[in-house]
Amino acid sequence: MPHFFSRIPDELMAPEWEIFKRLELGETLIPNKYKELMGVALHAETKCQYCTLFHTEAAKLFGASDEEIQEAVHYAKNSLGWSAYLNGMQEDHETFSSELAQIGEYLGSPG
Repeated sequence: MPHFFSRIPDELMAPEWEIFKRLELGETLIPNKYKELMGVALHAETKCQYCTLFHTEAAKLFGASDEEIQEAVHYAKNSLGWSAYLNGMQEDHETFSSELAQIGEYLGSPG
């Protein structure tokens, strides 16, 4: 168990450790490698050096390559940039939603 858990109050230790084990280390619907790549991308934005290091190393332990880690971070950068643009320009949400539905219908239609 990582030492930082020692600072958690005794009455909360068991549930915190159980959740950590299940979500971070256990097999869930999302394969561990992908969960950890999501963690790398997420914490590249939150700028938490502890979480970024943890998820980077965990991603490697679960088989992620340096290239996959770089792609996850680049994806986060790109997605966050579009979020800043769309929100900053105050794009109409209804129009955006409607256009997204049309794109989904087009891509889902037989060739």
